[in-house]
Amino acid sequence: MSGKINRYEKDLDKLEQARNRFISEIAKNVHLYDITPSAGRLYGTVFFAEAPMTLDDMSKALGMSKTSMSTGIRSLLDANMVERVWARGIRKDLYKTEDDWYKSFSNVFITRWKNATDLNMGAIRATKELLVRLIEETEHEDIREKARRDLEKLAHAEQYYDWLTEVISLFETGKIFEIVPKRTNERLEKHQ
Repeated sequence: MSGKINRYEKDLDKLEQARNRFISEIAKNVHLYDITPSAGRLYGTVFFAEAPMTLDDMSKALGMSKTSMSTGIRSLLDANMVERVWARGIRKDLYKTEDDWYKSFSNVFITRWKNATDLNMGAIRATKELLVRLIEETEHEDIREKARRDLEKLAHAEQYYDWLTEVISLFETGKIFEIVPKRTNERLEKHQ
């Protein structure tokens, strides 16, 4: 009987090693979502959990303070990477990972790029106004010519941001998945 227990513990250790490999990679790359590596480790822990977790569960699993877990879970909630769930008889908040990774990516992509695009388009409009006014007011032809060239450059940048706005719209409307469909669990089915 002890041989089976010993084998079970070894296999359990291998399972944890495999999980930790994925969690480590998530923690390294989660900055792309504006999330800290510690929140990335938290995400990985919740991802592999057998059931939704409380902040106390997370704190125990990661050996970190409940305050750190609260901060981390808030950033994961903001990125739509985890969600609160409810279970009968449990008063504490429970969390599980969002099953739709495409939704998480889309939300982060939309938020980050829409904000940057809006700010840059605002800067382009303001700069164009300043350049047009300069062209009208300056007495120096070389300044006028430089301002005209700058306006051409800004028009090129404006075209890019118009295109980017259309790309963002594809994510907002979900039409991106008509162009590049979501992947199914084909690989998962092969391993079962």
